[in-house]
Amino acid sequence: MHVQVVLFDGFDPLDVIAPYEVLYAGGSASDGAVTVELVSAEGPRDVVSGTGGLALRAAGAVDLQRADLLLVPGASGRVGEPGDVPEDEIGAGERQQDEFIPVLLGRTLTTELPALLRQAMDDPDTTVATVCGGSLVLALAGLLEGRHATTHHLGLDLLDATGAHAVRARIVDDGDLITGAGVTSGLDLGLYLLEREVGPRVAHAVEELFAHERRGTVWPAKGPVPSTL
Repeated sequence: MHVQVVLFDGFDPLDVIAPYEVLYAGGSASDGAVTVELVSAEGPRDVVSGTGGLALRAAGAVDLQRADLLLVPGASGRVGEPGDVPEDEIGAGERQQDEFIPVLLGRTLTTELPALLRQAMDDPDTTVATVCGGSLVLALAGLLEGRHATTHHLGLDLLDATGAHAVRARIVDDGDLITGAGVTSGLDLGLYLLEREVGPRVAHAVEELFAHERRGTVWPAKGPVPSTL
């Protein structure tokens, strides 16, 4: 399984590094059954995150001929809408480094990323995974209508508003779409992907290596609908 983690301007570093390290370790534990790389829609470049100007290097471009799985992170920045904080209370440096998360996510719609994600979603051989606000990137692009997904708890209403079925779960498995909730869910998402695609023994070995016990529920879109409790 070859995984491409997609970087975009303003991405959240932990959304990227947590699953990247888990999947990389899974590749080592499975004799190369998993490979992972950082990419961007534009190709090789330094991509600046939304956290203090920290940058990561995209080694290549999104390549749907090579990728079995695309992983989309969320953004890092101010929580809320731009109008929530008076303009005169924001310093010049803060304007440069701490943009609002909805602005950063919305800006992805002006890039080539939505078209690439649409191609990936239309390809039955490609799985798309997201961490935190990454599912909102897909939702804002109109790609999650009728699909089950999760995101950071502050974004669940927006997810519903786009026509997706928002689920309050740590991980939601909707077949070829797997979404993680808040930022640290990237660890659990990576481990779940290893368990699903490679096997529980490899996932458990990586879990022990990282001294991280998975938390929360993996919600699959199957089984009877529960009665109201």
